[in-house]
Amino acid sequence: MPTFRMRDGTGSFRLKHVVEDTDRHGNVRVYLRKPGQPKVRLKSQPGTQEFLDEYRRALHDAPDKLQAPALDRRGNKGTFKWLCEQHFASAEFKRLAPRTQYVRRRILDGVCEKNGKNPYALLEARHVRKMRDDRADTPEAANGVVKALRQIFNFAVEYEFADRNPARDVPYIRSASDGFHSWTMEEVAQFEQHHALGSKARLALALLLYTGQRRSDVVRLGPQHIKDGWLTLTQQKNRSRKPVTLSIPVLPELEAVIDATPTGNLAFLVTAFGKPFTSNGFGNWFRKQCDAAGLKHCSAHGLRKAGAALAAENGATERQLMAIFGWSTMKEASRYTRAARQKVLAASGMKHLSRDKG
Repeated sequence: MPTFRMRDGTGSFRLKHVVEDTDRHGNVRVYLRKPGQPKVRLKSQPGTQEFLDEYRRALHDAPDKLQAPALDRRGNKGTFKWLCEQHFASAEFKRLAPRTQYVRRRILDGVCEKNGKNPYALLEARHVRKMRDDRADTPEAANGVVKALRQIFNFAVEYEFADRNPARDVPYIRSASDGFHSWTMEEVAQFEQHHALGSKARLALALLLYTGQRRSDVVRLGPQHIKDGWLTLTQQKNRSRKPVTLSIPVLPELEAVIDATPTGNLAFLVTAFGKPFTSNGFGNWFRKQCDAAGLKHCSAHGLRKAGAALAAENGATERQLMAIFGWSTMKEASRYTRAARQKVLAASGMKHLSRDKG
């Protein structure tokens, strides 16, 4: 636990109960954490007078706020909070991946802050739409609430706590964004020009691009996953509920990069301390490698999209894309094959638009 010191007219002094936490995006946040009490976020810049004033207010001016729990520990039967507790204790919830459990708990706890004491049986579609629309400025968060409510009421109907799902017919908000930027081959070449063959960054790029896997799978890949020129893995996503195991050939491009690069024993990619990356830690590290190459708009996930586009443009069918990327339906694969077909058709058809018939 770090020690924070401040200076005023009387000299230097230590700030008690001040701690740092790093969130999943790598951002450092500062809190006041007194034993037995909830953490209080300190938003001012440490070392400034504003920070000291905020610290003193949190420490001395609002003891009741610090001591009062945000929510009752248990909800009364029939309340939305009670339904959440039943869901969290269910076998269905416990089969979810830890990351999925964390995200769903966080969303539903947020709903409970305003609606936890209300009877869940009275929740209607208009209420769900209101919760969604209140978050319309952040479509991902808005859709996350709708999805979490759909899931908990699916559970409620299955376990006969409810006879309907009020969130089922509430649509998601369509985002104006296409999501993560899909790398172009020119951007791949720019990254490779900056990060030489044999570097960890170059290996990371090759693993992402030439396997088509998510960063949560790439960080776990190691020599033990390759046998007789084939790479076999069970994808991390939905591993606890509907595991997907893939076997894909190791492309010569990837094999050449692996052979030229120092790697870990059980994971190709390791930190400076020789430990495998976490998924979030790798994402933050790779983001810095993109920045160093002048590709500030590129990310690890965008390479998966680039790989799918490249495969589709080279003639991969929807079934082949599903086999490579582990998709369970054709919906995602068809996005790339449609785009690839459009490009091919446009290339062959543009001659009919030309005025030069020679």
